[in-house]
Amino acid sequence: MRKLTCAAAALTFAVGILLPSPAKAADDAVLTEGALGGPAVAVGAVITSSLKAGTAATFYTTATGTTGVTCKESSFSGTVTANPPAGGVATESVTAQTFTSCTSNIFGVTGVQSITINNLPFDAAVNGSTGAITIASGNAGVIQATVKLSTLLGSTTCVYQVVDKTFSGTTSNADNSIAFSNAAFAKSTGSVLCPSSSFFTATYAPAVVSSSPGSPAVFVQ
Repeated sequence: MRKLTCAAAALTFAVGILLPSPAKAADDAVLTEGALGGPAVAVGAVITSSLKAGTAATFYTTATGTTGVTCKESSFSGTVTANPPAGGVATESVTAQTFTSCTSNIFGVTGVQSITINNLPFDAAVNGSTGAITIASGNAGVIQATVKLSTLLGSTTCVYQVVDKTFSGTTSNADNSIAFSNAAFAKSTGSVLCPSSSFFTATYAPAVVSSSPGSPAVFVQ
């Protein structure tokens, strides 16, 4: 009888090792707080980020050039809508994105009055396996940027929409960053002073859960 009891206890112990505890299972999510394998970012949590220190957001007229608009300040905010087990695809609703302290070296342009992002919210999807992030147009319409410029001939407004309604970027746990490189936008409306295309590049870091105490960094797994 004692041998059977010991065997049963050993089996129970082994099963306990093999089966994850409910708490551990909850933590094994695509988006975690503070560290890899940390607490899962809750659905409804708010994630925010600003430009990585020492970098700028740029809207260049070509993918390889340096002519266009440069912004020293930019930030975004979004709400987590799904955070499945690690390796899956987490989703967010991007509710705000701003650009300030912007200048331009486009010929004939003397200043940048404002850049406004239209048709929010956007849909964001983060792939836990690859670290890729995809930003897609939401129900409000195609992702759009309205740029108001001061020129030698007066003020002009340029409206750009993202090509193919979506663009992609990468995430990195090394600095908790989200980076976009040469996301293509095409002019929708605007005068001849508005370049026909714009390529958006920016790195945001660190991305944090601003709705959690201490605003812990976001990790992707």
